[in-house]
Amino acid sequence: MHRIYYAGDSILTGSEIAHALLQYAQMLAKAATAATFEIPTREEDGSVGHATLLLGPASQLIADAEQSEDEELVDEELVDQLKRLTGALQHPPGPSAVMTQGPGGNVYDDL
Repeated sequence: MHRIYYAGDSILTGSEIAHALLQYAQMLAKAATAATFEIPTREEDGSVGHATLLLGPASQLIADAEQSEDEELVDEELVDQLKRLTGALQHPPGPSAVMTQGPGGNVYDDL
């Protein structure tokens, strides 16, 4: 598990989720753009919650490994989506692509 420190607060989430989120935030900052993204979190009572983060050029995120007795949060679909979005920012689409708004942020589709 990883604890993400953000805007004077912190949330606990899965390690793969945290790493993918940080990579996406880094690419958003390099592209001088922003997006909101919702991730699963582990609440203090052990239940699963959700947090929505605004990621952009001024976002200051820190992810720190943390031991937890609770089960690791895993969301392969979310991690894959973050990786696709990160890749789209690393390799912007050509002139024959359109940008559409998806549930987790911007997604580029080649025509």
